[in-house]
Amino acid sequence: MNRTIPVLAAAAVLAAAVFLIMRPERADDSAPPAPDPGAAMTEVSVPPLTGNAVIGKRIFDSFCTACHGENATGRQGSGPPLIHVIYEPGHHADEAFQRAVATGVRSHHWPFGDMPRIEGLTRGDVAMVISYIRAIQRENGIN
Repeated sequence: MNRTIPVLAAAAVLAAAVFLIMRPERADDSAPPAPDPGAAMTEVSVPPLTGNAVIGKRIFDSFCTACHGENATGRQGSGPPLIHVIYEPGHHADEAFQRAVATGVRSHHWPFGDMPRIEGLTRGDVAMVISYIRAIQRENGIN
């Protein structure tokens, strides 16, 4: 009986076992840590604000920051960043923001669920918020 094949098979199994035991761990073997709930989703540069954008920031801070984060950077687990290419004027015109506040929005770009309508804001108030958001978008290269 030929012993070469069983000896080679045993050597291959032994070599594989040694390799698996002795191999160094790769840094990418572990998953990245999950983001903290409520953490900002992006970083933005905020320009010096003037005129309607100053008023819009005050309104945004009162009505929108809880979900969309400070300076519209988004909030993990709550709401998306509005300083994002998805919300550029060519994709979400100013009227899209007006309608979102007035009627709410079904979830379609992000996994945060539906946005409810926001009570207590007029179209003029929302126009000020839009001025604020567009100023930050321009500062961050979103036109």
